[in-house]
Amino acid sequence: MDELEVLADWIRNSGSIVFFGGAGTSTESGIPDFRSAAGLYQAQQGSPYPPEVMLSRSFFMAKPDIFFDFYRSKMLHPEAKPGGAHLLLAELERQGKLKAVVTQNIDGLHQLAGSRAVLELHGSVHRNHCMDCGRFYGLEFVLQSADRVPRCSDCGGIVKPDVVLYEEELDHDTLVGAVAAIAGADLLLIGGTSLTVQPAASLVTYFRGKHCVLLNAEPTPYDHRADLRIKGRIGEAMAAVQRML
Repeated sequence: MDELEVLADWIRNSGSIVFFGGAGTSTESGIPDFRSAAGLYQAQQGSPYPPEVMLSRSFFMAKPDIFFDFYRSKMLHPEAKPGGAHLLLAELERQGKLKAVVTQNIDGLHQLAGSRAVLELHGSVHRNHCMDCGRFYGLEFVLQSADRVPRCSDCGGIVKPDVVLYEEELDHDTLVGAVAAIAGADLLLIGGTSLTVQPAASLVTYFRGKHCVLLNAEPTPYDHRADLRIKGRIGEAMAAVQRML
């Protein structure tokens, strides 16, 4: 029995699956990982600012025009479609097997595929709020704003994406929900993540279930915790598993 068959078998026999994922889940949908996107922006714009600076709270407050130049050009991909991993996870949720998706991504592709139990650790590009009056705005408002820095139609305040920037804390309720979901799973699928971004990566240590599967192209610091390690493109692997089920 090869690795994908083993995974398919574990999925068949599981009643409480949780998926923990990162950027690699969406790269096959045409969304580059954060550092690749920032590197491309720097090459094109001659920007002197490193990735962690451009997506920090202090930079956003000091230079919102440059922040939104980068954010709009490299972080927003409204044309992206769900890949093999998103589609399989949504199907497993419909079957009642998958209890939660815990994601570091902000692109909303899990919801687009049909998943509902999604815990977004780093927020979502689809939610935006005025920093002054709190009015909600969707993604289209930010994309289509005539102003370089999107401003609230009611009060003129800056409309900030609900994404967690460097120097900001993760949402407490989302963290608590993620810990509870992972701790209660009998099968934990970890995919498309280097497991180096903290505190998100440490959440996988709360798993106490039967099997842990790691699907990632490169080694991670948590490889030793996995009962099954599948190298390569997660979308292709998950699509193959879906055909077996």
